[in-house]
Amino acid sequence: MDQALNQKIDAFIAANKEQILQDIAALVAINSVEGEPAEGAPYGVGPRAALDKTLELAAGMGFATRNCENHIGYAELAGADPEKYLATICHVDVVPEGNGWTADPFTMQIKDNYMIGRGVADDKGPMVATLYALKFLKEEGVSLRYPIRALVGDNEETHMRDVDYYLEHYKAPVFCFTPDAEFPVCNGEKGQFNGKLVSPVCNGEIKEFVGGVANNAVPDRASALVETDITKLSNAPNITLEPEGNGVRIRGWGKSGHAAMPEGTVNAIGLVVNYLLDNNLCNDAEREYLKAIQKLHSSTAGEGLGIQCADGPFGPLTIIGGRVYMENGRIVQTLDSRFPTCTDGETIEKQIKAAIGSGAELTDIGVNKPFYIEADTPAIKACIDTYNEVTGDHATPFTMGGGTYARHFPYAVSFGPEHAELPIPEFGGPMHGANESAPIDKLLEALKIYILALLRLEEIDF
Repeated sequence: MDQALNQKIDAFIAANKEQILQDIAALVAINSVEGEPAEGAPYGVGPRAALDKTLELAAGMGFATRNCENHIGYAELAGADPEKYLATICHVDVVPEGNGWTADPFTMQIKDNYMIGRGVADDKGPMVATLYALKFLKEEGVSLRYPIRALVGDNEETHMRDVDYYLEHYKAPVFCFTPDAEFPVCNGEKGQFNGKLVSPVCNGEIKEFVGGVANNAVPDRASALVETDITKLSNAPNITLEPEGNGVRIRGWGKSGHAAMPEGTVNAIGLVVNYLLDNNLCNDAEREYLKAIQKLHSSTAGEGLGIQCADGPFGPLTIIGGRVYMENGRIVQTLDSRFPTCTDGETIEKQIKAAIGSGAELTDIGVNKPFYIEADTPAIKACIDTYNEVTGDHATPFTMGGGTYARHFPYAVSFGPEHAELPIPEFGGPMHGANESAPIDKLLEALKIYILALLRLEEIDF
């Protein structure tokens, strides 16, 4: 590594550290969960406010900015080539705050060199880091071959319609990386299968059933209201019983996490389902439905539904139930599966329908195919080589179950800034969970990696 350049980057990061944290806190303060479309805000007023704030921060650094018809935006650093450009893309929308926070999720806290708040890891912290990567290049007066755009998305957590809009109306970058996953470099993402398991109108003992805050997150709490006598019910692990009106509120208490990484989570909906069945708190129609969704909750590898499989590049399939609610007298359970290349959406649909029988109906199916880019392509090598140079590691690219913007672009990968090997502190939590946290020093190290990676990418003939 060029030692003079290394020292300049270190000095830049030290000089800007406090402002970086202030800028992240300013974005965290905006509740940017997707909302109802409004005029000038296709994904709700919260995401639009976060988009505006990000572009304001970028303009304050001296970048040319553009709001792309309120769907997405970017900050740009000029380059010599008028036909080609490089890009980074982060998102400033977030999943709902959920439950279990020890402080306000939208007021960033700092404890033991960790940031805590909704979006510090996913993806507002990385968004600010990419802006400062461009700020360094600008302040150093680096002569760029390719312009660089820092794209600002605001619909990633739900439908990614923001990037769909961008690619329909704007030319795609020759290469793009998204800091929305883990280091070192992710060059492949599993396919995604989403849907709903819907009950018939049962008119039975279950009067309410609710749990979860997002389709792509394992819920840590759920509850059902049933008409029964509480004195007839027995205690069970991770279940609490509360008298309510003419019935009993049955609450399940689990452990939350991301749908793509469900290992170690405990799905609260599954706890309630098991309790309802074990205590016969259902009529015949409800029982058949609960047995159907019990198969979903019995294994995050899909064994209960008969969809389990694995392959070399991606490993095993995963599946979770994210939300449960009642609508027009029916119980609705969402499901989120991440699948490898040894299966496909059509096969999964057939297998789930065979497993649930007539107890539930599978509706609202959505499928995204897996994507994979060979690790020895020039841009991916530039990213992995930079990571190894900065960290001293000898890492190789990996694949994952998470879904990022990368799958939408012709040539793109996800590139940090998370470190899967780092334990989460007791006071912290994972992305999509309560007390979402991110280590400050690792984000600042990621900033250095991004600066050097962009310089290396500028040397490639695209």
